[in-house]
Amino acid sequence: LLAETPGVLPRGGSSHPLADASKLWGLEVLVIYSLFCCLTSAAHPQTKSLVLILLSRAPSTPFFFTVFPQPITLNPGMSVTLPIVFRPSKKRDYEDNIFFMKTEGEFSVTLHALLPRFCLSIPAAVQLPACAIYNLTEVTFPVCNTGDLVTVFAWETPSPFVMIPNHGTLNPGAECMVKVIFQPKVAGLHNAAATCWFGGEVKQKRTIQLKALAKYPYLCVSVTGKKSKGVHPGKFQDVLCFGSVPVGTTVEKSVEIFNMSVVDAPCRIERAKDPLLRDCVFSCDVCEGVVPAKGKLVLCIRFQPQIVGEHSTDYFTITSAGCHLETVLKVVGSCKGPSVSLDQYSVDFDWINLGESSMQTLKISNTSDVLAYYQFDIDCKGSVFSLDHPCGVLEGTTTLTLKVIFRPTHPMNYHRRVVCLVHHQEPMYVDFFGTCHSDTAKPTTLKERHLSWYRTNMVRGLTFYPPDILSVMLKDGKLQMDEKGALMLPPEISEDQPPKEYFEPNAMTEYFYDSVSSDLALFPAHVSVSPREYDFGCCKPPVKVKPLSLCVTNHTKGSVIVVWTPSRGSVFHVDPEIYDIPPLKSSTFYVFCKPTQVNSLYAAELEGFAVYKVMRHYTNIENDATICPSWCLTVRLRAHTYEAERVHFVPQYILDVPKTFPPVVSDTDTYCSMLLSNTGTSSITFSVNQTACPSVLVKPSSGYIVPGGHQIFFLSTHPVNTVLQKHVLPLELNSYPAYTKEIVLQSCGQYLLLLLEGDGNLYFKPLQIGSSSTRMYTIKNCTRLPMVFTWKIHQSDSKNLSVSPTEGVLQPYEAMAQAWTFTPDKEIKYVMRAMVYVRWKSSDPVSPKDVHYVLRVIGEGALGTLRAQKEHLNLGNVLVGDEKSCSIVLLNDGICTLNYILSVEQLITGSRNPEEVRRDPLVLELEHSKGTIPARSKAFLQIKVRPARGLCYTWSIKYAICTHRDLASTKKRQQPLCCIVARGVYPTLRITDACTTGIASSISKLHLWKLFSLDTLNEFLERDPTPGELTYKVPTRHSTCLIPPVYTPLLLDFDFGSAPIGSEPTIVTLLLENKGVVPVDWAFLFPSDQKMDVEPWAEDADFTPQELHQMRIQGNQLFRVSPKSGRLLPKQEKSVQLSHRHDFIGTDRLPVLLKISHGHEILLTFISVTVEHDQRYVHFASTKHVFAPTAVGGSHPPTQIYKLYNGGSMPVTFEVQLDNIVKIQEKNFHHPVFVCLTPKGEIPPGETGHIEWIFSPLEAKTYMVDVVIHILEGESTQITFQGVGYNPNIVGEAATSSQSLSSAAIPGSAKLTVPGQAATLSHHRICLGNIPDCTKAGRLVFLNNISKTKAVVFTWQISSYKEKVLEIAPESGVAQPGESIPCFITLQPTGNPSFCRINLVCEVHIQDSLAQYERDLDEWEKEKERQAVEFTITEKDLGKNPPESSAVFRKYKTLPPIKSHPTPSQPPGHIKRGLLLDKDTSQVWVKPEPPTPLLLHLDVSARSYAIEEFLSNFTSDFPRYFFFQPSESKFVDGSRHRNRTDMEPEWLSLAAASKEELEVVTDVLTGVIRSLLENGQFQKSVIKIQDEPIPYFSQIQSAKSAELQDSTQGSTIPSRASVSTDLDLEKDGERKKMSQETSPSNLQKSCETFHHNHLREKEIINRQPAVGNLVELVLENTLQNILIEASRGEVVLTAQPRVIALPPQPSRR
Repeated sequence: LLAETPGVLPRGGSSHPLADASKLWGLEVLVIYSLFCCLTSAAHPQTKSLVLILLSRAPSTPFFFTVFPQPITLNPGMSVTLPIVFRPSKKRDYEDNIFFMKTEGEFSVTLHALLPRFCLSIPAAVQLPACAIYNLTEVTFPVCNTGDLVTVFAWETPSPFVMIPNHGTLNPGAECMVKVIFQPKVAGLHNAAATCWFGGEVKQKRTIQLKALAKYPYLCVSVTGKKSKGVHPGKFQDVLCFGSVPVGTTVEKSVEIFNMSVVDAPCRIERAKDPLLRDCVFSCDVCEGVVPAKGKLVLCIRFQPQIVGEHSTDYFTITSAGCHLETVLKVVGSCKGPSVSLDQYSVDFDWINLGESSMQTLKISNTSDVLAYYQFDIDCKGSVFSLDHPCGVLEGTTTLTLKVIFRPTHPMNYHRRVVCLVHHQEPMYVDFFGTCHSDTAKPTTLKERHLSWYRTNMVRGLTFYPPDILSVMLKDGKLQMDEKGALMLPPEISEDQPPKEYFEPNAMTEYFYDSVSSDLALFPAHVSVSPREYDFGCCKPPVKVKPLSLCVTNHTKGSVIVVWTPSRGSVFHVDPEIYDIPPLKSSTFYVFCKPTQVNSLYAAELEGFAVYKVMRHYTNIENDATICPSWCLTVRLRAHTYEAERVHFVPQYILDVPKTFPPVVSDTDTYCSMLLSNTGTSSITFSVNQTACPSVLVKPSSGYIVPGGHQIFFLSTHPVNTVLQKHVLPLELNSYPAYTKEIVLQSCGQYLLLLLEGDGNLYFKPLQIGSSSTRMYTIKNCTRLPMVFTWKIHQSDSKNLSVSPTEGVLQPYEAMAQAWTFTPDKEIKYVMRAMVYVRWKSSDPVSPKDVHYVLRVIGEGALGTLRAQKEHLNLGNVLVGDEKSCSIVLLNDGICTLNYILSVEQLITGSRNPEEVRRDPLVLELEHSKGTIPARSKAFLQIKVRPARGLCYTWSIKYAICTHRDLASTKKRQQPLCCIVARGVYPTLRITDACTTGIASSISKLHLWKLFSLDTLNEFLERDPTPGELTYKVPTRHSTCLIPPVYTPLLLDFDFGSAPIGSEPTIVTLLLENKGVVPVDWAFLFPSDQKMDVEPWAEDADFTPQELHQMRIQGNQLFRVSPKSGRLLPKQEKSVQLSHRHDFIGTDRLPVLLKISHGHEILLTFISVTVEHDQRYVHFASTKHVFAPTAVGGSHPPTQIYKLYNGGSMPVTFEVQLDNIVKIQEKNFHHPVFVCLTPKGEIPPGETGHIEWIFSPLEAKTYMVDVVIHILEGESTQITFQGVGYNPNIVGEAATSSQSLSSAAIPGSAKLTVPGQAATLSHHRICLGNIPDCTKAGRLVFLNNISKTKAVVFTWQISSYKEKVLEIAPESGVAQPGESIPCFITLQPTGNPSFCRINLVCEVHIQDSLAQYERDLDEWEKEKERQAVEFTITEKDLGKNPPESSAVFRKYKTLPPIKSHPTPSQPPGHIKRGLLLDKDTSQVWVKPEPPTPLLLHLDVSARSYAIEEFLSNFTSDFPRYFFFQPSESKFVDGSRHRNRTDMEPEWLSLAAASKEELEVVTDVLTGVIRSLLENGQFQKSVIKIQDEPIPYFSQIQSAKSAELQDSTQGSTIPSRASVSTDLDLEKDGERKKMSQETSPSNLQKSCETFHHNHLREKEIINRQPAVGNLVELVLENTLQNILIEASRGEVVLTAQPRVIALPPQPSRR
């Protein structure tokens, strides 16, 4: 039974494991959860108890019931137990509720009876650690049986996951841990779902998501310790060099295997296998391991060399799991042994007397650092020669001095050649010789030269003859002596063969080839003894042992004496000791063994000397060359006295023997040494059974070793083939078979074997003709001997194929890579052959002659080209100094790899100085200028462009296929690849419009443009920035001073003009436009914006006046810029508002830096003047004025205007001082160069005054004059006027006039609007150009109402321009919302030629505001009239009036008195900041102020000329103008000419000309006219003109009109009244003639006469000025109407004309 309480949270700390306690309305409900099986029937109900507090309703179903108690009142802490009975009827789940009621409400407890279920709990997902491929990782997770039944589970797991256990059984509540193993074979992210099946008959499943990441491992090998040469730091090395290691020692070095991946990497370490016999001198204990992620595994590799002088090479392969990555580690090392030498190889004892002894020293040295074992093969106890240390050990780099003692026993000369055996080194021989004299016998003293002669004589076969015979032969001439003193046969006997010379034999060969150990001998023996070794066996006393019979044979042709050296204390002795042996005879000597102790070992060496008998006395020797030294005979003897049942002494020894013989060529002897050290306290005897292993020779084969001594053996074998042979040598010790040590050695002959990579084939990819390709090709020495290789290439292939190195040495088992270079020169396929010849490095073996291997080299020559995917690439605009990158795709479509070299040519266009930019460095950077592109592939070439100038760059990239032959001629073979175009641009900013509001709204746009020097600013902004301006590319705080340093070459003034104190701020709005193609970041930086923030202690407390001035301006924020910075995209505009507040009297100056990021920085000085209210002040924008250039010699110089602006609040009267002008006139021959037409004038407040000037230059030069302009009650200012005169014959009038009239910097159309502006003009500027006098020029301007809801009223101010005949139609009007009003502006200059610059002002009011003002003003006027006639009665008795009248009187309230404040004239926009009014001010009704109008400025400019000047300078433009011709009546009195004479100073100067000047002019003109009249050519030309064809314009006239024209030529045009009178008289006369002559013949004539008169009348009328003026007005009005209709959309001027197709006419038959 399971009971649940909905919405009840369990309370912590419940003591019952299955109980949850909850609080509900202050009651604790303790619910005991229990689950039982529903397998009982209704007869067996089950009862459970539920501890509750209050019961409301019993369960509703019959399967649950309980005892329903009465309501119980529970006190705090009380409880009641409620039993619940469950009685199921079917095998299913049951659910019910039991309800409880309380005053606060009802709650329920859910009762559940559930069937027993199968349920497993497993996690939803398992994340395994990352793993390398072919490795495994594992993780465990729990599987819990949360059901009620025992369940069996089984897993279905996809690869590469494995579950352990795969299946199992779980009891209810039991849990088992399941291990999931991840063993991937493919790298990547593995995400799989494993399914667990469980349950009974019906299987259920649970899935678990298995996630794991498999990655490829990456192993790198690094050799620790000393870095090898040629390996750069940071790179891994794959060669482990042990260097030279002493023989028999073991050196260990470590190698680190780094795992560069993030997963553990298992790996195997394997040694390279080779089927041939190899000494395993390299070993590694680790055969496999795991390298941790980002970690390392340290391998210890040991090197134990065995053969001195052998270079060992081996390879270890580190293979990661899966064998996907193999790293080969090469290990090399060499073996070094001892280097023992003697200081002399012969010891001469000279001669001594019998019974004496002589001692000499012999030094033995070991120059190596390897320990050396040495042994002299001589028994010092039984020899006349003895050493104090016959065997021993030499430490490294040590020298030992040995004492050699000579004790002769018979008078004769002694010579013994003793061998010095050295372990791991070839033996050394030393000659001991000396002579013994007695009283009777004095043999010849033996010297070293005698030994040399003897050996030479022995080689020549002469030593088998005794000295006496040789002396006789020498006397008889059968022998001769050579230059060295040795004997030789005469040339006739030797058949002219050169005599043989003695050469020192190889020590190892001499040691073994002694005819005893080997059947071979270097030289035949003169005297021999047999046997050389004998073992007496057991010689236990007192049993006598059979003596040994020694057979000594004399092989010479002379008698010899054999003398045996007696051994002191030896058990062996010879009998007889001295005996003579005849030539070629043998004698027997007996050796007896008489041991003295039992159970002992005995061994000794018998020494005997044989010498020619004739050598007994020196008198027998006639020539020293015949002296023959004695021959030494030795016999090794052994014996023991052990009983048969006794065990011999156990030998204590150390045997150092190699496992293999050193490698040699087949059929060659090989040698090795063996060391047997006696470590015991007893002597050891040894014997090697040569017959058991006849293939190996051992010397010595028997002998004994004293305690602590050692015996050095040398072994020799002769491998005849390459088959591995095993040799077993039995070494018997202490004459006891049980102490036999079997020595096992191996030997193998070597033959030349070279392994070629790729079965002897080398393939090259197709190559570009002329280029080279290099491949590494590996050859390997597969033998144990070093070999020399030599490559030979056929001569025909040598120009296309080469190898490096061509020869070299390959150490045993070493692999070497050669660099093969293939260079095709034809477009064909190449099949070439190369041979490698190999031989052994050692010069002793004779290597085969024809051992060579063939390498087959295959290649192909081809022709390839390179191309770019895009041949033309335009990078667009790049910011100067900035960097732009792009990539070019290079394509190789051929079959061969191309090696290319790129070159770049730079072309810069658009510069004014091409020579300067030609020297500019290359600003295009290639990622690489050389490269290789494989066949049929592409490569990406990264390009970076960094323009240095704002010009157009063109880069031509060319390529050349580079070859190894003609690298210098790549430029000649360059081919174009692609072209890259880019334009370096600077951020460009331009002031496109400007306007003023506030107190300076009356300033014209042209004047504002000059005040702010915007022309100069824009001109400078179009230039390239200087390097100084780019010191700081972006706005930054870089200065520690209050006044930052300036890096700009341009300093400009932003002059805000002047205004009275307290006026509205001067607001100037500039329109900034990005004219460029890149975004522009701009900023206006005040001095405080450029100063770095420093600590207060670092600030300078002393400020300069300039710093204080700037601090005052910035602190009070007199100048403001809004916004101060911004970003403009290309073609984007932004308005910036500059303002100045007039709060302090004086001149305010503030340097403001206009900074354009990566561009210009310009220092702008903000200047503004604030004056007092009563101060008369004229603001001069500049102290210099330049007149427009004027032509020299002109009769009508133009009038020019200089403007003055009154920036104060008081009218200003100015006066021009003309003193300097008079001085200039006197200097120029009284010619009026400068004429001031208006030297005096008055300027209203806020208005602009004009001073008219005439500049008339006398010469083509620059004129300057300083003129003082005095302001009445104000300050005087000196202005410099400058004018330039030019020669019209050199500089055209059209060029100068267009230059003077051009103001392109000022926008022609309106672009800028200020907040609250309701109307705009379509143009801000109108340039009418050059116009002749007495003509009209007009333009059309639209006034646009940009408001959508308010109508505006406009009025043009033209009262001051009447003298210029300036007309505007309409002069005023109303523009509805969104309406455009066309305004026609017409200029008709009259009078003097002049420069016309007129600032038209249009006042615009909001119609509603103006109407409100008029209503307020009307009320105010009415009140003013009422108060003018109203008066107040102040009598006191007025209070007695009846109340009715007072009530009526109170009904009308008196309005405040009318008062208009008399204020001085102030400029428009001035704020009426008043002064404090008295307390009656609130009772005063002030006159309404008109609304402030919006002033729209229109600049009209033109240049007027006299008609004759215009006709001469602008002939082509003359027909474009219409001339108004007024009638003559207007000028009968000549007023026009008088006015012109009075006004123009030129006429005054002409009238004032002297009589002489007039006579000169008259004489010149008279001469010119007389010469023309007398010139016959001129007369002929005049006559010829009359005969010329009639021109086209004369052909369109009628004959009558032509006659009329002829009759009226030269006469003046009559007035209109006179013409009409004449016409009437002519008409009357014609009528009379027609009435009188009525005949038919005269009728036709009279009709023609009438028609002729009619045409004449029409022509006369058409030529009247009034008719022309009327036609001009009609056409003008017609065009104006068309333009108005087009502006309203009624007519589309750009529409295509309609074509009306007429119906076809009927065909005529």
